[in-house]
Amino acid sequence: MTDPIAIQPSELDQLPDRDPEETAEWQASLDAVAKAAGPHRAAYLMRRTLERAEGNGIALPKLLETDYVNTIPTAAEPSAPGDEEMERKITAWNRWNAAAMVTRGSKYGVGGHIATFASAAWLYETGFNHFFKGKEADGSGDQLYIQGHASPGIYARAFLDGRLDEQQLDNFRRESGGNGLPSYPHPRRLPWLWEFPTVSMGLGPLSAIYQARFNRYLTARGIKDVSESHVWAFLGDGEMDEPESTAALALASREGLDNLTFVINCNLQRLDGPVRANFKIVQELEAQFRGAGWNVIKSLWGNAWDELFRLDTTGALVRRLREVPDAQVQTYQTRDAAYIRQDFFGKDPALVEMAKLLSDDKILECFHFSRGGHEARKVYAAYKAAVEFKGAPTVILAQTVKGHTLGEGFASKNANHQMKKLTVDEFKTMRDLLELPIKDSDFVDGVVPYGHPGADSPEVRYLQERRAALGGPAPARRVHPVAPLPAPAEKAFASFDKGSGTQNVATTMAFVRLIKDLVRDKETGKRWVPIVPDEARTFGMESLFPSLGIYSPKGQTYEPVDRDQLMYYKEAQNGQILNEGITEAGSMADFIAASTAYATHGEAMIPFYIFYSMFGWQRTADQMWQLGDQLGRGFLVGATAGRTTLTGEGLQHADGHSPVIAATNPAALSYDPAFAYEVATIVRDGIRRMYGEAAPGEDPNVFYYLTVYNEPLPQPAKPSAQGIDEGIVKGLSRFNTAESAGLSPVANAPRIQLLGSGTAIHWVLKAQRMLAEEWGVSADVWSATSWTELRRDALEADAGLLRGEERVPYVRQALHGAEGPVLAVSDYMRQVPDQIAQWVEQDWSSLGADGFGLSDTREGARRHFGVDAESVVVAALAQLARRGEVKATAVKEAREKYGL
Repeated sequence: MTDPIAIQPSELDQLPDRDPEETAEWQASLDAVAKAAGPHRAAYLMRRTLERAEGNGIALPKLLETDYVNTIPTAAEPSAPGDEEMERKITAWNRWNAAAMVTRGSKYGVGGHIATFASAAWLYETGFNHFFKGKEADGSGDQLYIQGHASPGIYARAFLDGRLDEQQLDNFRRESGGNGLPSYPHPRRLPWLWEFPTVSMGLGPLSAIYQARFNRYLTARGIKDVSESHVWAFLGDGEMDEPESTAALALASREGLDNLTFVINCNLQRLDGPVRANFKIVQELEAQFRGAGWNVIKSLWGNAWDELFRLDTTGALVRRLREVPDAQVQTYQTRDAAYIRQDFFGKDPALVEMAKLLSDDKILECFHFSRGGHEARKVYAAYKAAVEFKGAPTVILAQTVKGHTLGEGFASKNANHQMKKLTVDEFKTMRDLLELPIKDSDFVDGVVPYGHPGADSPEVRYLQERRAALGGPAPARRVHPVAPLPAPAEKAFASFDKGSGTQNVATTMAFVRLIKDLVRDKETGKRWVPIVPDEARTFGMESLFPSLGIYSPKGQTYEPVDRDQLMYYKEAQNGQILNEGITEAGSMADFIAASTAYATHGEAMIPFYIFYSMFGWQRTADQMWQLGDQLGRGFLVGATAGRTTLTGEGLQHADGHSPVIAATNPAALSYDPAFAYEVATIVRDGIRRMYGEAAPGEDPNVFYYLTVYNEPLPQPAKPSAQGIDEGIVKGLSRFNTAESAGLSPVANAPRIQLLGSGTAIHWVLKAQRMLAEEWGVSADVWSATSWTELRRDALEADAGLLRGEERVPYVRQALHGAEGPVLAVSDYMRQVPDQIAQWVEQDWSSLGADGFGLSDTREGARRHFGVDAESVVVAALAQLARRGEVKATAVKEAREKYGL
């Protein structure tokens, strides 16, 4: 017997056909043209016919849209397995407890959302009972991106299956006591349940696409076969306004990600009102997704509408449904049958006659309750069609009512997103509607009770049996007990200790050279995931193309134009590099998927994402918070860093602030290394901490941000001083003294401590020599690899003092006893080095590149910002003059001498 889901919608359709014979003749004509002249001629004639129809004003749906009806007609729906009545009871308990949890929490003023889950309950319940694979299933199970505002419903289900208790529900949005529940899906706050943070709207759909893509990448590279894993992203129709929501639709289609399903809850409402008040969001989304190459399934109307479609012998009903704007559909939800008869049916004589055959109850059932997203069988049919469709991702557009089952005070009201509680009477009405065995006496002192049928009840046993059959609880996050990765060979790092001699090497190139060695490591080389947004040649990474290959599911179907060159452009199905084109957002989504593979798939991967530093934290900082929230691990590398190093590019490329933004993220360890050996030392320590043996008290769930520069200069050898590695990792180490640099001018000369980070160290070193040779001042030079880590260490020491713990901040320990004042210099705004000023016991001043960037040479830009060597000398003399250690006239003399 033919599976009804395989029947094409055109063969079994809800649209009436008044003359099947004529229709067959048109179809036969088209078949004849295709056979005689080929499919291209047939397609040409169809396009010309549609153009003529549009030109003549004939009302037809747009080419990328279908009519406002279900994609899968009732007659083609497969029978859903399981016990639908049992699932209805489970859904009723979940609806109740989600509403009760938010209402009970309202007395604390912590907020919460009720209406979203009320509209989407069946979308989740059907998936949990029949589709969402758990962690014990094949591959790694499914990955679920839960709509953030629906979290109360997920907590309610976890309460029903015994994973949460009443106390935890009562601590919804109250986490400080240690037994609470975060407001939204936050893996860092509830790491055993949530996998993916989604409430920063738009990031969920973007991440879901790249997660599905990364699953294919892991399988293609032979890391782990996760071909049975499916990615489900639950989204709101209002959320689709976010540009990130649709930014990667073409990628998903282009790469045939049929392991991905979007479920868009089309309740026609956003936070303040209708999503498309004067238009139709479902039709807009259908056209958008079809245009991008997705398979689109619309589940709009429930079974109650079947009678109306059978009565529609003229097509008037379908036409009317297509023309009514969403805001008016929302109004029908709140009005009586008489209004609907007049406003909806009264616009067309054929509909007037149809309405005469319908009772008021029937009209209200259709317009108030019967939606495709509220009926288990229709949701099941849509999901089954989605997972069985091959060759493209699927989007399900499920129409629902926001606030469904919560009563007339909630359903479709514009304010329902902000409505945080129901009254006792509204709960009792809801109880009766859901047929729950909750007594009036259970409402003690006006407090709504939680409902639970019992741990051994048929509902709970059914729920747990269904989850066991699908591979365990969901959603769930699990960090598999995997052995730490072996440390890469020391040779890869030690090669930078000797410096580059007279060869000029930029720190960007030093990092790339280090990566080239690390990806060759026999133990861990395959774990590296190089990610770059179409700037590999800018960063000198093109040599990795032929050796590692660029990942492409199609491999290389063409002969590359540079095939005769040593570093030719090579794509491969098992390629290791993710070259994303011009999309920092897509590259960050790649990074998030790779950086959390240790939990999602039990496979530790080491991503590094290299990008123009200006286009990282400034453009995608929200995703970097998502990365931290998801407990991602890896290396972000801001290349061509600094405000003055990228010659000629100007304001839009001049990064003077990324370390400031990075410092706000607790999971980001931000470094600004000056020398190649510092880059190697930091990367080695990062691999140890994130993927090897973290030290006691160290959190491995961090990521590193390194700024590297495109200014080729000689790289010095690593100083042999004791504790140099510790200083590099903690953020400050002494590079030299005036004496060790051979620059001690005279006995008892004035002395100053010069702190520089990143490329600024080179201006500082030049200033050190000028101070000695031209002004008789001794200067010691320090490399500040991380102002941020120095500050965090000091903050921890301060917090310890409040607990009675005595600890001196590392920056104070390092500078203890250093003579003279301190002058800190950075290629970033002064706020970056000024982070540590309060913990430095010496007199403090700083120089930085504050303000907007500009196009110029490096020398011109540095003079403009007052951070070049000459400016450092003048600032140092001014600081010493204030202390009376040099003559005040020396400052004026220096300014004139250097033309400042």
